[in-house]
Amino acid sequence: MTKLGKLYGIGIGPGDPELITVKAFRLMKECPVIAYPRKKMGAKSYALTIAELYVNAAEKEMLGLTFPMTKDRESLERQWEKTVQQVWQPISEGRDVAFVTEGDPMIYSTYIHLMRLMRERHPEVEMQAIPGISSFNASASRLGIPLADGDEHVAIVPATPSYEAMRTAIERHDCVVFIKVAKVLDLMLTVLRDLKLVKNAYVLTKVTSSEEQVWMDVEELQGRELEYLTLMVVRK
Repeated sequence: MTKLGKLYGIGIGPGDPELITVKAFRLMKECPVIAYPRKKMGAKSYALTIAELYVNAAEKEMLGLTFPMTKDRESLERQWEKTVQQVWQPISEGRDVAFVTEGDPMIYSTYIHLMRLMRERHPEVEMQAIPGISSFNASASRLGIPLADGDEHVAIVPATPSYEAMRTAIERHDCVVFIKVAKVLDLMLTVLRDLKLVKNAYVLTKVTSSEEQVWMDVEELQGRELEYLTLMVVRK
């Protein structure tokens, strides 16, 4: 009987290729299969861009996994079943798979759902997550602003269209990092103005990458459309 391969969820950082761990580097070199997320067929993966700097794609099986941006339940379930099967195939043949993802694999990552489904469908598969530097860690360093000190409270919150929820998050914590903030930027500016905290907020897109953008004056962003990988730091 063929010994099963392992599944590694590897965090490769927020964008700067140098912000990967030694362990992530070693496992990418050792694993014969590199799996990476992509939103649609043919789309360039943010994680793949980093991984390709450390592995020779010609020597690996490069397994692109499509994660459609849809809320249609049937379509999502069908695609996820296909994804699990794609990853299971090399594992069943005894080959280790390194699933690379930006940031950390256990924080708002596509790896989390893949891991859950793999446990349900193939509980015999050994899995391991390799921690990575998240965008909120990188943002604090880029801004030179601590997220928390002493007894302060910090929260990582997905931005939503709820004025009350966003306001409450700020009121209850000393610092809040709002991820996925691009789609509700104008709402967030309203919340900040009402709390008189506009000067305490900062917005960053693709932090530490070659495409990084930083706004120290968030008022400039009224009505703007920004990249999906955008976050806001509010430090009271």
